[in-house]
Amino acid sequence: MSSSLLFRLVRTTAFAVVCLGLGMVAHVFAGGSVPGPAMVAGFGLAGACAYPLAGRERGPRTILALLSGLQAALHAMFSVAEAGSPVATLAHPAHASAGLAADLGMLVTHGWAVVLTTLWLSRGEAALWGLLRRLAVRLVAVLLPPAPATPFLSLPYAEPPVLRPALLRYAVIGRGPPPVIGDH
Repeated sequence: MSSSLLFRLVRTTAFAVVCLGLGMVAHVFAGGSVPGPAMVAGFGLAGACAYPLAGRERGPRTILALLSGLQAALHAMFSVAEAGSPVATLAHPAHASAGLAADLGMLVTHGWAVVLTTLWLSRGEAALWGLLRRLAVRLVAVLLPPAPATPFLSLPYAEPPVLRPALLRYAVIGRGPPPVIGDH
């Protein structure tokens, strides 16, 4: 199911905001800072990478690959932008001198964050596209006239027989003790 330009832009923007937010929060939790121009550039990068894939439903593998690559690119972008900032060098000299280096803890934390965000985004994708499919089916059902009903077999129509009450010749009574046949 493909989408219109406005819908693609909305989906691209939502993905770029989530991706940028994840990258910024992870970078700040690691002790860094994100300058304003780096935020704008990161949003542009995430949007440019997400737009070509926003026309169709994306599966978890596609989202995981895109989100992982963008998180690595955002980390590099934020580290370079922070290393060039004189305020960041004075405030966090260890992080600024490390540059693009990432320790094992940062990689594991980013990995878990990317996997959890991927699961969240893929469930949202599935829910959104499922809702759109159901709405499309309902809209088609409302707009199109109902098809005429055709019988499975076209047999000539015959009147059903009239049911008449019948008197029962034998009545079976299943309650009570059995009847006594004779005295011995």
